[in-house]
Amino acid sequence: MAHTWESTLNDLKKGNYSPVYFLHGDEPFYIDLLSDFVEENVLDQASKGFNQTILYGKDVDMSQVLNQARRFPMMAERQVVIVKEAQEIKDLNKQEGQEQLMSYLEHPLITTLLLFSHKHKPFDQRKKLAKVLDQKAIVINSKKIYDNKLPEWAQKYTGQKGHSIDEKAAFILAENIGNNLQRLANEIDKILINFKDKVTIDPTLVEKYVGISKEYNSFELQKALAFKDVFKANQIVNYFANNPKSNPLLLTIAMLYSFYSKLLLIHHAEDRSERGIASKLRISPFFVNEYITATNKYPLNQVIRNIGFLRQADLRSKGVDAVNPTDGQLLKELIFKLMH
Repeated sequence: MAHTWESTLNDLKKGNYSPVYFLHGDEPFYIDLLSDFVEENVLDQASKGFNQTILYGKDVDMSQVLNQARRFPMMAERQVVIVKEAQEIKDLNKQEGQEQLMSYLEHPLITTLLLFSHKHKPFDQRKKLAKVLDQKAIVINSKKIYDNKLPEWAQKYTGQKGHSIDEKAAFILAENIGNNLQRLANEIDKILINFKDKVTIDPTLVEKYVGISKEYNSFELQKALAFKDVFKANQIVNYFANNPKSNPLLLTIAMLYSFYSKLLLIHHAEDRSERGIASKLRISPFFVNEYITATNKYPLNQVIRNIGFLRQADLRSKGVDAVNPTDGQLLKELIFKLMH
């Protein structure tokens, strides 16, 4: 049976514990969420001193981990053993260490909750150990989510907190923060901590509590480009040039590259209905009209040309230019080329 972080968290909240948990993958947010819940909630405060052990992968080998797991709890129903940074266990990727863990998995101590927090990369699924873990343990593969799913994730996360966030605010946060769920969650929490009653996060609250301007941000720049609003685009570019730390050039170029790449897909799409475009681009229907407008304003040859301009700007921003302009100068020149 496949396990998800949601189902696993629900079981933990109900007190339905398993002997071994193996959390791995390149998205640390859910690994930390489950590991922190176990650390904070499985044992009461009085039991933790004797029955909760935190180990760090770089300090132990597998035999030390399993020796700890084979201990019986003291004056409690169970003990908890958490191995943080488990990807650094000295012999986890060696035959001897893997065989030791496979042997333990055949007869785990039911009074021990043993949790491995293997972060920043998935465990090699070709290993025999991976197959045994799937059969004998609760395994969660925490994968990075696609950038286009970040606004939806922000809405879901906010909803779980008993609040809501509108699509524009979710998009602004996602575009400016990027694919870092922990930071995205922290920024949402930073807003929500100011409200006791239910609130809907909008761009005004994002500007007030996170510091991302509701008028001068990557979302509004993309919109200005889509409608070829030269005046608005220049206002935003000047703001970016004066606030380079809050609006890094490389992130802006990446956002614009994604925008024009989507226009290229629309130009080659067979189904240009609103539903077809939303499906093709994997975007919310909320943004479809903006892309349709942009496709009409940028013929295919201009889209291809603009992608070339963006590649040149990316190289120049990394120093491949004898003139070596400032980031602000480079961005102003780029936006002029894209719109004319």
